[in-house]
Order: sequence, then C-alpha cells, then structure tokens
Amino acid sequence: MATAAIKAASYCLIHAPEMGSRYGTTPCQEASAHPGSAFMTEMEKARNGPDLSYEAVCRYVPHLTYIGAMTTDDLAGHPRPLLKNLRDTAARFGAYGEIMPEDEFIGLMDICDVFDLIRLKKSFASAVKAKLEAHPLINDEQIKRLEAGREADEIEGEIHNNHALPLYFKDELIGCCCGSHATDTNLSAHVMLENLAGKAGAVLALLHLVKNSGLAASDIDFVVECSEEAVGDMNQRGGGNMAKAVAESAGCSEAGGFDLRAFCAGPVAAIIASASMTAVGVHRNIAVVSGGSIPKLFMNAREHIKKGIPPLENVMGCFAVLVAPDEGEGAVIRLDATGKHTVAAGASPQAVTTSLIFDPLQAAGLKFADVDKYAPELHDPEVTVPAGAGNVPEANFKMIAALAVMKGQCEKDGIAAFVKKHGIPGFAPTQGHIPSGVPYMGHAIDAIKTNKIARAMIIGKGSLFLGRLTNLADGASFLMEKSRGKAPARTVSKQDVEAVVLDVLADLARRLKE
Repeated sequence: MATAAIKAASYCLIHAPEMGSRYGTTPCQEASAHPGSAFMTEMEKARNGPDLSYEAVCRYVPHLTYIGAMTTDDLAGHPRPLLKNLRDTAARFGAYGEIMPEDEFIGLMDICDVFDLIRLKKSFASAVKAKLEAHPLINDEQIKRLEAGREADEIEGEIHNNHALPLYFKDELIGCCCGSHATDTNLSAHVMLENLAGKAGAVLALLHLVKNSGLAASDIDFVVECSEEAVGDMNQRGGGNMAKAVAESAGCSEAGGFDLRAFCAGPVAAIIASASMTAVGVHRNIAVVSGGSIPKLFMNAREHIKKGIPPLENVMGCFAVLVAPDEGEGAVIRLDATGKHTVAAGASPQAVTTSLIFDPLQAAGLKFADVDKYAPELHDPEVTVPAGAGNVPEANFKMIAALAVMKGQCEKDGIAAFVKKHGIPGFAPTQGHIPSGVPYMGHAIDAIKTNKIARAMIIGKGSLFLGRLTNLADGASFLMEKSRGKAPARTVSKQDVEAVVLDVLADLARRLKE
C-alpha cells in the first residue's frame, strides 16, 4: 500500500477589513457602479463596528478553531449563535498558526515585495517595523527587506498620477500599491495587490509550518502553491510560479516548486500530487501552501447587510501542510484509495458523492462507518446561511449519510446520528480553496496521533463552470489514517549471496558445455 506522511500543518488568518471593504470584489464593484449607495454606507459602518474589530476576530470561535486555539469538539459544544457568544479571552496564536492584524500584514507584504510595488509612509513603516521585529517567526534578514518609508506627497503622487491603489489602516492613508505595467491589465495595481497579499499570506503560513514541523527552512526541498490567484503577464496568464516566490521570501533556499490550480479542489489535488512525488522519492519534504484571496473578502456582504447581520468575511485564510516520507509515525495519506470526479460521472450531488467518497472507500475495502470524520467544504455556516447558501458542511454530511443508506450501510432513521458522529462543524473562511477539507488536517493529525480517531477523509470540490469552458463539476479526495509502521528493511545473508553465486556459476558451466 503506497503512503506518504502528513508531518505537520499550519493555519493563519489575516484580519483585513480595510483592504476587503475597498478591494473585495463585491464592495469594489458596487463602489464603481453605485458610489455612495446605501450598501456602501452600511459597509463602512459595519467595517468600523465592534463585530468586525481585531479583538472580536480573535474571540470568534470558528477563527480560533482554524488556528488551533480550540478543537473541533470545543467548537461543536460552544453556545450558538457563535457571533453572539464570543470566547471570553482573545487569542492571536494557536497550536497551528495565528491571526495577524492588518497593519502587520501590510508590512509583511512590503517584506515580500521584490519589485518595489508597495510604498509605505515613513511613520507607518517605522511603527510596523517595531511590531514585526517582535514577531516570533520573522527574522532579521526579513526585517531588512522592510522599506524605511516615503514622504506623504510621494505616496499621494503615485495614487493621483500613476493609478496606484491607496492602502489604509484605521481610515488613515498609510501607503499604496503600484502597478507594474502601463497597459497590461494582468500587472495592474489591483492585480498586483491581490498577488502580493496571496504571496505574503502563504509566506506566513510556511513560516509557521517550518516551526511546527521542527525542520529548518532549508529542509523544505519543494513547494506546491494551490491558491486560486494565477500569476503572469498578458502573454502568459497563469504562467508564473507563486511557489518559488513564496519559498524565496520564507528562506527555503533549497526548494524548487510549482503552482497547481483547480478552483476549490486545488488544495486536495495538490496534496495528492505531493504525496505521490514523496512516495516514489522524487522529493522528500514538500510544503503545500496557499495564501488568501482579497477578491473574496466581503463576498456575501450584500446579503448580510440586507438581513442586518455583520458581514463576517473580513479575514483571509492561509495554510501550509508538510508532506514527507512515511517513516512509521503519525498520519499518512493512502495513495491506493484516492477519489476523483470523472468526466462521465455527471454533476448531480449523488454522482459527486459516489465518485469522491464511495468509490475510494470501496477500493480500500472500507465502509462508510470506517471513516471517523469526513471533511468536505467546511464553510462557517454563520456566513453562508444568511447569504442563502445554507449550512454547507451539514448538507454534505447528510448527502454522505444518504448515500450510505442507498448502499445498505446505514439505516434511514440513522442519518442524524451518522451526521453527528462523522461530521465536523464548519469553521473556515468562505474563500473557495480554503474551506476545501484541508482546514481539518491539523486537527486530524492530532486526533490520529492520540488515537481519538483512526481515519479521516479530506474532500475538495471545484466549480469548473466559473472558467466558462465547461459545466462539469470537479473534485478529489484522500484518506488519512495512522501509519501502519515503517516497512522492515530487507537484509541479505551470506548464504543468500553464496546461493546466487553458485546459481550463476552453474548456469555459466552449462553454457560452456553447450
């Protein structure tokens, strides 16, 4: 049975209400089409309200679960609604990562900027430098990359004369992001801001992964980046390599890398690809990483505001997972039982669930109940329910249970119990590739190592129709379980060698006689 180990995981959130309210797709399009609309007025009020403050973000239990400051069991037992029942104490750091405030993240974007696209005011650069110097994972070499800052009139000149995007913190202009080409829309200031944010978030997650794994940054020999933003210019849209850019800024000097794009299914596909490379010895320590998405900040804000609910999509999710050889410890991926959504499968929920869940279980000789926890799209339902999308994780678990009934592996009246036993409450930001099952992997590693669970299935789905090339759905899945132990090394005795030599000599003697 081919396996590869999952040695560590990291998860970070970036508090970004000001970038989101100005450059998230929904508010940005509204500001362009209807400046000064009632929606934009309410957005401004909400952005500055207590429900979206950094303090509130660090007490909101889905966020704390994401970074490992709470377990999924803690989340399941927490009083609801979650927005009205914040945890008593705030936490910036958790077992897997952190929630970074917006000003520090802008500073980190500048550190990750190698083409001088982020320009910061002197006062802001000085203040954020002091904060980043105190960060436990950002070293002196990285701090040296932070610019000293510029005068305010230079920043304002870039905005007014060269179409740079203004950057704000606490409603004060603190810098700008410049474009990188006069006419190429793929290198416009808006796109560069999105790319730099994605890069900086992935760098932060990778720094935490290195710490969590106990490795040195130079031990990472390959990086696979799997976010939804493709980088490149007008001659090669999507042809760039975010992975190498992330590895460079994170100090992974011995790493190669490439990007893998598959919409929301990208992270699961990237982990399967990385596990396959590791299992056959192509690379040893592979970091699968992803930054967050500015476009999807406040994506559902219009519906939230209509219903009088705070628009909670003010954080970007980032993650990193270490794939390494199976050396007999911890959690592994079974490569003999991965799920794929084929062209012929069809796009019905039943067809997708069959392809991604039943088929790999059958290949592994397992039944539905043999998987302790299923991790499909783990969207936070307090975001998706008021937006009209329903409780996405719960709907997925019910579909899995219904298929188990159809296959004769669960009683019809046992669906609710199945969902409770094998499901996980949603806790991930609604950023497409981020909720795709992968946020549970850190929790799964811990639960498998401590024998709380024996097996989990990670499931990612993709909406290929978004590219306007096909109406097909997409998806991939894999099983995580406890390692069965390192295979014993094969030894050869003196008698074995002598027997082979005698056989060769006998064969040679026969040939000479002929």
